[in-house]
Amino acid sequence: MEQFKLEIYIPESHFKELQRGLQSVDAGHIGNYDSCLSYSRVRGTWRPLDGSRPYIGEENVISEEDELKVEVNVLKENLGKTLQAIRRVHPYEEPLINVIPLYSCT
Repeated sequence: MEQFKLEIYIPESHFKELQRGLQSVDAGHIGNYDSCLSYSRVRGTWRPLDGSRPYIGEENVISEEDELKVEVNVLKENLGKTLQAIRRVHPYEEPLINVIPLYSCT
């Protein structure tokens, strides 16, 4: 069973909506449990370039804000619909979503 770990950076204001979106596509299903994820508070920085439409910040000015880093495991066959669910609820023009392959230890 091939799996991936997703790391999603999102404003805390959108966490509950993201959590519901992940649950709707069965992301975070591990054995007899579902809705499994972890999150931690992080501080992010970015600079919107010319032509961007930032959710937070101004063009050509470095922004720094608190965010959540959400980590969730996803089966390979659910990866596409999980990425779509994340993008539906994510407010950023360019959401940061890291997709990391996991190796089975069994």
